[in-house]
Amino acid sequence: MTTVFESSATNKGGRNGHVTSESGLIDLDCKMPKSNKDKSDTHTNPEELFAAAYSTCFGGALEHVAKEQDLGDLGDFSVTATIGFVIDEDGVIIEATLDCYLPTLDKEAGENLINDAHEICPYSRATRDNIDVTLNLLVDA
Repeated sequence: MTTVFESSATNKGGRNGHVTSESGLIDLDCKMPKSNKDKSDTHTNPEELFAAAYSTCFGGALEHVAKEQDLGDLGDFSVTATIGFVIDEDGVIIEATLDCYLPTLDKEAGENLINDAHEICPYSRATRDNIDVTLNLLVDA
């Protein structure tokens, strides 16, 4: 194995603490949100940070697979990751939903691309068989 690069971040104080990255680009207070409906929170949380990372990584996987398969330009595509903080009979878990908007592809090509990207995305591989991940293709109405 060859490590291409590494990134690091340090949290002090847990969910009600502060997180910084070695690069200095992340320097944020963390706090457990009151609810989904309270948009007045000015703090982030691990689920929001994971959503940002997963959506970005999955977007890169979509671009990589599209290029490999000669699918052309993906246009103004997007990936929205929603990470759920869930309590079930086993305790606290997380779940992920990836909503992928691929405006230049038809439904079949879009679904194939999403499934292929899910196979190679490092975040998808890391979560495989650990959390529920739902993949959605969003289409123009």
